[in-house]
Amino acid sequence: MAENRHQQRQQRLKQQVDARIAAAQESRGLLLVFTGNGKGKTTAAFGTVTRAVGHGMKAGVIQFIKGQWPNGEKNLLQQHGVEFQVMSTGFTWETQDKESDTAACQAVWQHAKRMLADSSLDMVLMDELTYMVSYGYLELEELVEALNQRPEHQTVIITGRGCHRDLLELADTVTEMRPVKHAFEAGIKAQQGIDW
Repeated sequence: MAENRHQQRQQRLKQQVDARIAAAQESRGLLLVFTGNGKGKTTAAFGTVTRAVGHGMKAGVIQFIKGQWPNGEKNLLQQHGVEFQVMSTGFTWETQDKESDTAACQAVWQHAKRMLADSSLDMVLMDELTYMVSYGYLELEELVEALNQRPEHQTVIITGRGCHRDLLELADTVTEMRPVKHAFEAGIKAQQGIDW
């Protein structure tokens, strides 16, 4: 009896899922946003890039607010033809120099604009981009224009805390990471292969 009820529930669920799959007919590049205060935004984004590359797609990565320290994702993905452009100034709370950080952002943004206009790229990841907008290093209007003019098939991923509401509205998929517990709060230092 219980087995029969379970089977009926699963059959109804299957019918609902099948109907939603049949109704989804549009195919185009997406704008994905991974935001929120929890750990995992960059990890999720790189997982998506890795998946795309594994399917033979071509991807490019722009990293804002990163330094010169080792980067496991870069080490792996560059071997598979993924172009990386890195701001390389480190964290803005360490530089504390808005003029210098703005110039560094703008230099890397030129590469991002090139990638966003490149029809050979199936995917572009702009890691930690949200900070560039909220700190005023990059004009929101210029970013939105570049996103709207990108090739139709190109998927873009944006990561970072405090994503601007206009980008959230523009996005096709938004995932908000929520912190529940983090090892760092218990005094455990960041670890290679887990945190970078």
